[in-house]
Amino acid sequence: MEPARLSLNTATVRQRWTLRQCIEGCARHGIGGIAPWRDMLAACGVEEAARLIVGHGLTVTGLCRGGMFPAATAEGRRQAIDDNRRAIDEAAAIGAQCLVLVVGGLPEGSKDIAGARAQVRDGIAAVLDHARAAKVPLAIEPLHPMYAGDRSCVNTVAQANALCDELGAGVGIALDVYHVWWDPDLPAGIARAGRERLLAFHVCDWLVPTRDLLLDRGMMGDGVIDIAAIRAQVEAAGYDGLVEVEIFSRDHWWQEDPDGVLRTMIDRARTCV
Repeated sequence: MEPARLSLNTATVRQRWTLRQCIEGCARHGIGGIAPWRDMLAACGVEEAARLIVGHGLTVTGLCRGGMFPAATAEGRRQAIDDNRRAIDEAAAIGAQCLVLVVGGLPEGSKDIAGARAQVRDGIAAVLDHARAAKVPLAIEPLHPMYAGDRSCVNTVAQANALCDELGAGVGIALDVYHVWWDPDLPAGIARAGRERLLAFHVCDWLVPTRDLLLDRGMMGDGVIDIAAIRAQVEAAGYDGLVEVEIFSRDHWWQEDPDGVLRTMIDRARTCV
């Protein structure tokens, strides 16, 4: 896979580079896309970021992130909906192909995961017309079940597909191999999602042992995920977009020179993705 087929999720080098530096780094290395996080976008300024992205000819594969819908109070749920509407506007302003939704876990003090999932459904439904009008697809990202309590109560592609069935046009899936590689029903879920729903494809690797379940992701090829096999499945289902590299690595890759990280990312994409 050539660098032009890759997208840099800015989380991969966020400790050392600003969004401007990420954009310039992608252009320098011939990487075709970028996926900013909202805090880095705010620090740069939405208009300036849009200008830089267009000027460097990059595709915005997604904006990270919306979601976090469940809350213990009606006011908390309203605030989440308002924030998601702002995220949709930001995504539209930079030409993002989707807004990635990390949907949220259990409200504080709750043990009702079914209720949390209902709040997620209702929250997405509440912002969907706004997203459709802005022409920003909403990409539900199923997260590994270890995050069900605090980050996402949507944990499988099957659950994400069911939400897409219920909510209709304008909702799809961001597939991150880190979160779904373990699922025995993954091939069926990918096939069911198909070209219309597969909005983003994220890669990294699962290390054994993993020292931190959030901040110890591996570079492609350093762990146990058969990334090439999953890529083949998403492409067989019709996905033809860029492959986005998203690595949270507090003690390793975040400490390295970002240009070196991008060079390694390109090399591993050729051999492991």
